[in-house]
Amino acid sequence: MREIRRHQAWSVAALLVLFVAPLLGLLLQSVAAVWRFPDLLPTQLGLRGFQVAFGTGQAGRALINSLVVALVTTALALALAWPAARVLAQVGRRWRTALLLVLAAPLLVPPLATGTGLTEWMIRLGLTGTRTGVVLAHLTVVLPYVLLILQTGFGGRLRELEEMAGSAGMGPARRLVLVSIPSLRGVIAAAALLGFLVSWSQYGSSLAVGAGLPLLPLVLVPYIGSDPTVAAALSVLFLLPALAALALALRVGREAL
Repeated sequence: MREIRRHQAWSVAALLVLFVAPLLGLLLQSVAAVWRFPDLLPTQLGLRGFQVAFGTGQAGRALINSLVVALVTTALALALAWPAARVLAQVGRRWRTALLLVLAAPLLVPPLATGTGLTEWMIRLGLTGTRTGVVLAHLTVVLPYVLLILQTGFGGRLRELEEMAGSAGMGPARRLVLVSIPSLRGVIAAAALLGFLVSWSQYGSSLAVGAGLPLLPLVLVPYIGSDPTVAAALSVLFLLPALAALALALRVGREAL
């Protein structure tokens, strides 16, 4: 038993090192004023990366736009996937597999290609370069992910609880608020986390439909080759909301257990 625990401790430590090491390197790069090969650590620290990122005014606007787009996309995906997930859970396994393959088809196409296909529609609708247009573009990619996770929660146990609540006189709205959502809060948290991260990190569809709208992935990519310090500073900014969403989802998931 002691040997098993020792192996488990080493496994956890290895995973932590693999997770923390890239983040530590990113943090050092973001504050490195002078870091020449073959020095292991920066020889001079500074905040030039953050000053350049925020000095242009792009980082702040991009952060707000990306947050709004990711949150709205996730909320819409949850609302649209909820009834579809309920229906999928009630059909036979053969039909469910076929329907899931059809619904997941957008995931097989590169996001840039999907965004390019949507660009003409967005131009006709006058939505290019707007948050609404980017939300709709992201939704085509986020919705299948949310649906695939959400449909796993609509099993027989949930139907039994809803039937018991109906027998007790609860209407559909009260059953949804007091029974369905609390029973699936762990699954909802996982679906919301994945939906948020997929939208948050979208580059191809954002580039195709955004048309100059500042978004963090679009602001970050040009600096990767030209100025790694600014790219690292923007990457730190890019990571913070994602880590916060992960922490929140884990907390909700633990409370659901």
